[in-house]
Amino acid sequence: MALPLLKRTSRKYDQILAIDLGGHTTKAVQMQRKGEVLTLMRYALLTAPISQKGLSPEMVAEHLKSIVETLETKIKPTTLAIGVNDSLIRQAELPQMPVQDMRLILKNNPKAYLQQDLSRHIFDCHITPPRQAAGMDEKTKVSAISQKFKVLVAGAKEQLVTDLQTAMREAGLIADGIVPGIIGPINAFELAMPEIYTKNVVALVDLGFKNTTICILQEGELILTRVLAIGGDRITSGLAEAMGISYAEAEGIKTGMPGEVQPTLEVLITPLGRELRASIDFFEHQQDKHVAQVFVSGAAARSEFFVKILESELMVPCQAWSPIHAVQLALPPQQMAEVEQVAPQLTVAVGTAAAAL
Repeated sequence: MALPLLKRTSRKYDQILAIDLGGHTTKAVQMQRKGEVLTLMRYALLTAPISQKGLSPEMVAEHLKSIVETLETKIKPTTLAIGVNDSLIRQAELPQMPVQDMRLILKNNPKAYLQQDLSRHIFDCHITPPRQAAGMDEKTKVSAISQKFKVLVAGAKEQLVTDLQTAMREAGLIADGIVPGIIGPINAFELAMPEIYTKNVVALVDLGFKNTTICILQEGELILTRVLAIGGDRITSGLAEAMGISYAEAEGIKTGMPGEVQPTLEVLITPLGRELRASIDFFEHQQDKHVAQVFVSGAAARSEFFVKILESELMVPCQAWSPIHAVQLALPPQQMAEVEQVAPQLTVAVGTAAAAL
């Protein structure tokens, strides 16, 4: 599922850089495709710029240069994944027409199709193939085909896209795409667990620094997305306040010794669990389908303790998952030794790269 908010170059690259511009940590991967095989060549995690708002293209360019330097790569084609505060995802029904025409009518009249005034935005569309129920007769199939397209729409402010293109160019990179980061886990999950992706009803929960996202998939179709304003920062800050310790100390305890602060962590994670449960309840009521399993990614997914607390709140089996188990690894020795530990944080970047390749 690719939703680039700029026109991709006509050339198809066999290697690409995918950079997830996170709120606290920027995650980057260099990946290669040979036939059907995807290989992770390098990765990098860097502290993101202090302020994500109002960053000039020059400041972003300097950050991108730092990423390239850390990766020690000469690869130029680059796709950026932007956060939930800088992009949007909507479901819409549009007349049957080429995607490039859909982008144009959304730009000219977004309110008619998205029920929101989104002037000066750029859009892209992914047409959702209709699922045909077993036993559907030919007349019903023809009627379904003649209806409007069900479309997943991505959008971002035109000025932001222009600024990011400028930043990539000033950093010496080739701008291959700019995509909503919320799509990354979906692409990575399809790659890592294709059988579950195509046959089951699952929820993907990605725990970020400021926000947590939930995407519910029904047999490979994205049915529901929601962004919750609860992330790792809020949990760490709450732990620091409750214990009267520094933020850094709380972060260390949260990830290294969670059992020692179990009651406090349970109190802090409970609001997130309730919000996620409400999203699952809404889906199950609307679709009359049961979410069979929740797959958790992001920095907090490294903690088995955290995932267990979430499972007790959601009352659905939860498990952390890794986006790298379906790709080959050709990493430098030190990164090879550390990749399993950081893999949950690379989910958006790996999914972004997979879609670009």
